[in-house]
Amino acid sequence: MSSLRNAISRRAHKERAQPSSRKKFGLLEKHKDYVVRAKAFHKKEETLLRLKEKAAFRNPDEFYFQMIKTRTVNGVHKLENQANKYTQEELMLMKTQDIGYVLQKLQSEKKKIEKLTGVLHSVDNHPSNRHIYYAEDRQEARELQSQSSESRVSPPSDDIPDHIKRKTATSYRELEARKSRVNQLEKLCMDMSLKKELQKKGRKRKLREDELKCPTSKPVYKWRSERKR
Repeated sequence: MSSLRNAISRRAHKERAQPSSRKKFGLLEKHKDYVVRAKAFHKKEETLLRLKEKAAFRNPDEFYFQMIKTRTVNGVHKLENQANKYTQEELMLMKTQDIGYVLQKLQSEKKKIEKLTGVLHSVDNHPSNRHIYYAEDRQEARELQSQSSESRVSPPSDDIPDHIKRKTATSYRELEARKSRVNQLEKLCMDMSLKKELQKKGRKRKLREDELKCPTSKPVYKWRSERKR
């Protein structure tokens, strides 16, 4: 009987729409819309209640240093300017640590390039079997030399599987990318070292192009000689 009951078509009950006289109020709110709105309202209400409790039970003698380090702008707390937060010695120490990190990455990349170059070199140069022959005279030596030159045949590249070729091409691309990264790291290290030296004490000036013995695109500075005690 249940199968026959489901076979009979039933009328699809539609949700009641907004009456035409209330079209100006928009869509008619359904129960699921009310649930979402009610949850949001109660959440805001609980937040306000907790804030009122904190304000009621706060300690009037409470103090922490953040109170004097912030200021209110249009009701929003903003920190003071922290541009001079670190001393010159602390900035120099951070510069040194940054340069050390870059040098560490540079050495790591160079080691990876050396390892990858050795692997690709061993793949490209196939080891050949070496045999030593001893000849009694020059005539026999020439015959052995001619035989060895005829038998020496380079391995055809067509015999290499496709997946090996793809891996080799990928390794070469990786090698070029790592070489490019090494060049970028070396340039970055030189720039950071120059900035660190410029932060040190002492009078210095930038040399003009006519004062350079070896013209270069990078800036060159000269420090004034000082007598050391």
